[in-house]
Amino acid sequence: MACYLDNSATTAVCPAAADKAFCVMTDVFGNPSSLHTLGVRAEEELTAARRAVASLLGLPDDAAAERTIVFTSGGTEANNLALLGGADAMRRRGKHIVTTAIEHPSVLEAAKELERQGFSVTFVPPDANGDIAAKAIADACREDTVLVSVMTVNNETGARLPINAISTLVRRTCPHALIHTDAVQAAGKLSLKPIVPHVDLISISGHKLHAPKGVGALYIRPGVRLTPRVFGGGQERGMRSGTESVPLIAAVGAAIGQLPSYQAQEERYRALEAQLLDGLKTVDGVTCHLPANKVPYIVNVSVAGLKSETLVHFLAARDIYVSAGSACAKGHESHVLQAMGLPKEAIGSALRISLSSQNTSDDIHTLITALRDAVNTLARADNHRKGGI
Repeated sequence: MACYLDNSATTAVCPAAADKAFCVMTDVFGNPSSLHTLGVRAEEELTAARRAVASLLGLPDDAAAERTIVFTSGGTEANNLALLGGADAMRRRGKHIVTTAIEHPSVLEAAKELERQGFSVTFVPPDANGDIAAKAIADACREDTVLVSVMTVNNETGARLPINAISTLVRRTCPHALIHTDAVQAAGKLSLKPIVPHVDLISISGHKLHAPKGVGALYIRPGVRLTPRVFGGGQERGMRSGTESVPLIAAVGAAIGQLPSYQAQEERYRALEAQLLDGLKTVDGVTCHLPANKVPYIVNVSVAGLKSETLVHFLAARDIYVSAGSACAKGHESHVLQAMGLPKEAIGSALRISLSSQNTSDDIHTLITALRDAVNTLARADNHRKGGI
């Protein structure tokens, strides 16, 4: 049986979400903008899913909360809509943006596009552990800062950034600035309810919480104005025109309904992380990169003398799946670890181990055993190639 430990890249679709998507594709296939019965039923599926996402954010169960949710094609589009749409809507107030050097590429590349459009962007670096203090973000703000985008949880190191403290400090300097957080790696695993009152925009992605790929959502606080990026029939309150993908959206709602309680997840992740860190101490050459403030379901390590790609393939051949960093990097060196100032050798040998609520103690045992085998086997092979004994 596969040992899947790459949940920050994507999660397995839960049966309830797969069943819901199939049901909607085959039985409730009407266009939700149509006025006939099948269209109305499709619209009801959208409403139910919107209510589920609102609930995930800890919002009230009412129509006003549902109107804050805009469905997108995923976390990337949600982030692009937040940054590009937010900056454009605010450009008369100023043209300065603050973000971090460890954001997901969908935020970093959107910020770079805004630079090409004449905005000034400050990329705040992390410390050597991967943490970023709230004061560092606030100190980067200026009178003309109109948008601050800081992720809730880093997808490579698990660093948990102090969104509420950031918001409090930023509001003092720039009360008019929009505050966005990419919560893709937090949604479904951590309660976002405490964050919602402090921010204007929140991005989530379906395939990181056991729904299919190709669907995400952006929370837009009431009163916040964005410039749309997609134009057409005016769906999603005009923020994201185009006929909604009802099967995928409905599947998100179903997946949210299957999530374990946050307390149960926290207990499981803490226990698995403790087992993992203890086990890694028994593997020669392993160094853990642990932010001071991190979530327990993402652990980043380096294995001295071995390349990430070699280790990933060695483990995959044994049905054990981890990653060499962000799935979006596709073999490129981690910009997150580079921003932390790690040595090139450590970056080139980094592995990301990321958990879901489906992982077990046996998965951790299997991984540690295989890593010991990998170090012994690959190091011996490398020694042989160099003419050693």
